[in-house]
Amino acid sequence: MYRVPPPTNEPVLNYAPGSSERAEIEKAIAELKSNPLDIPMVINGEEVRTDTQIEIRAPHDHKLILGHYHQGGTKEVKMAVDSAVEAQKTWAEMPWEQRSAVFLKAADLLAGPYRYIMNAAAMLAHSKNVFQAEIDAACELIDFYRYNCHFAQQIYDIQPASASGIWDRTDHRPLEGFIFAVTPFNFISINGNLPAAPAIMGNVAVWKPASTAVYTSHFLMKLWREAGLPDGVINMIFARGSSIGDTVLRNEHLAGIHFTGSTPVFQNMWKTVGDNIANYRAYPRIVGETGGKDFIVAHSSAQVDELSVAIVRGSFEFQGQKCSASSRSYIPESLWPSVKEKVLNMTKELKMGDPEDFGNFVNAIIDESAYNSIVEYIDYAKSCPECDIIHGGNYDSSKGWFIEPTLVVTTDPHCKLMEEEIFGPVMTIYVYPDNEFAKVLHTCDQTSPYALTGAVFAVDRKAVALAERTLRNSAGNFYINDKPTGAVVGQQPFGGGRASGTNDKAGGIQNMLRWTSPRSVKENFVAPRDYKYPFLGK
Repeated sequence: MYRVPPPTNEPVLNYAPGSSERAEIEKAIAELKSNPLDIPMVINGEEVRTDTQIEIRAPHDHKLILGHYHQGGTKEVKMAVDSAVEAQKTWAEMPWEQRSAVFLKAADLLAGPYRYIMNAAAMLAHSKNVFQAEIDAACELIDFYRYNCHFAQQIYDIQPASASGIWDRTDHRPLEGFIFAVTPFNFISINGNLPAAPAIMGNVAVWKPASTAVYTSHFLMKLWREAGLPDGVINMIFARGSSIGDTVLRNEHLAGIHFTGSTPVFQNMWKTVGDNIANYRAYPRIVGETGGKDFIVAHSSAQVDELSVAIVRGSFEFQGQKCSASSRSYIPESLWPSVKEKVLNMTKELKMGDPEDFGNFVNAIIDESAYNSIVEYIDYAKSCPECDIIHGGNYDSSKGWFIEPTLVVTTDPHCKLMEEEIFGPVMTIYVYPDNEFAKVLHTCDQTSPYALTGAVFAVDRKAVALAERTLRNSAGNFYINDKPTGAVVGQQPFGGGRASGTNDKAGGIQNMLRWTSPRSVKENFVAPRDYKYPFLGK
């Protein structure tokens, strides 16, 4: 057995004024802005263009055209499926260390020559500030590739015991068919991981990135191809859902779905698979991470400064467009005056605008649809008698899709803003009597259908233990005295249960195991030569 280099988490660069990385990222931004891209689909290693071209504009500047992409239809989707099925014949047989070498090289390319262009693309196309781009488009994706190859090695090392004269072994086969990878706009690392994780285990993928993530997905495909990924192993398509359903979800060779996105879309895909279950060569593996209504619960013993920073960072980084972003808080009455003052002071300091201005903490919402959805919740809060907007509530789409960080206090723990996913910079706070901590834990657990991330803040260890026990099924990633965002590959494998997904833990060995179909192999070195067992003797 070969051994991959022991993985370590990629250091995060700070991009301080005067640093070399600051100069490099500014250079990369200027280069991308001056060279709009023509982005094709990539099917079987070939660039595929169509007559349908769709413009890509920066979320923070409607006038900034980054390029356009070519949208395909049923014809191109079928080409991608056929290409993947054909490519698996050789990719599945390639030794695991050779497959791993492709993605280990991709990690080093991303850590080096691709780092600044990828981060610049994330800043321009996703409106991420430089820190959010760095921890996502560079560091987390590098970590995914290095750790996933390490997890693959561990999986291949899992072998059974053998009796005397017998050799038992496990063949960790890839799934038979193709994986349909569907990825979101909010994390480039997810885009780069969902098709790649199955590929490391010998699978092939048809990959559909979100339309608002096409720009950065183009660079991911370039990265893989430079790293040596064979043609057809990952096929990148841009197509409407209507062009995909029959061709992909009902295809007999569908072996699995690797999904991150909205709960309704995932549930509909699952239903389609269920309705067609008799048509497949094997039962498809369905792996998904969907929505969240992530919480922060504070006990009266919590440290005010730590709690306040967690609320601001956890709620407003990347405009609250993280599956893990905190969007509801439960604060005890005794702490509320101090917490309110500190949170308000910090939130008022947050600058909002273009990510090219490195002083901006908050940038733009990803697109018009998301903007309108968030605005509806803010307008609801303005008209709701149980809600009081204590900061923000303003929005402006004249230049870009900008929404102020918004703090809402409600007297109803089951207010719409406490229960429904908003996916934007809106934090709703419920203030409760100190002596009702146990009750508010149950309220938190029973309020939302989701169970992705959550946090408890307390110094009192009995309170921590009670929260950890009561909220055991309320979050797949649970944080104690820390904000509920920022899971690190190899340290906090990420995923949630209930309506938040299948909890197969991206960034952990659990996810990689889903892309194998083990075969038990028994070899008998000296086989019996007579059918008679001893008990048959006289």
